[in-house]
Amino acid sequence: MIVVEGVADIDDLDGTLSTLDTVADEYGVTVQAFDARYLVDRRHLERAVALADRAFDRGENVARERSVEILLYAAGRRQIDDALEMGVGEGRMPVAAVVDDAGTTGESDAESAAATALRDRLALDPTPTLDAVDAERVRAFFDVPAAELDAVDGDLTDLVHERVALLDVEK
Repeated sequence: MIVVEGVADIDDLDGTLSTLDTVADEYGVTVQAFDARYLVDRRHLERAVALADRAFDRGENVARERSVEILLYAAGRRQIDDALEMGVGEGRMPVAAVVDDAGTTGESDAESAAATALRDRLALDPTPTLDAVDAERVRAFFDVPAAELDAVDGDLTDLVHERVALLDVEK
């Protein structure tokens, strides 16, 4: 799995989504892009990919497409419409996109080529996007009240990781 990070200026959402699909098809990989302000770290995405793959392996997937199942796990939600909020939208925004060649370990040649194509076609400003957490946005999206943060040993990142993992239990 490769995570492509950067800031994008998205004027045409449909065109951008088409670009993601085209890159995925051309290189035989899965591509799912996120508004990085909803993510807490790279592990958030790694866990979403692993759990989505496990759901497909067990025949427990909700979505027909692997990319959408990854989005559901990253969002900690079973409803696609609710999870789409954490996808990319129009305007200037930090983006983190998963590029994954299912069934491979490490970075495959297809992943590397697709990641390069994605960076080029989206004209990403190569600014890191997973280095900082938009705590207010993440807390609101994942419904983490201050009282819950005060009551646990971990931090917001730990709670989001838990929400991703618990989605599997809640099915």
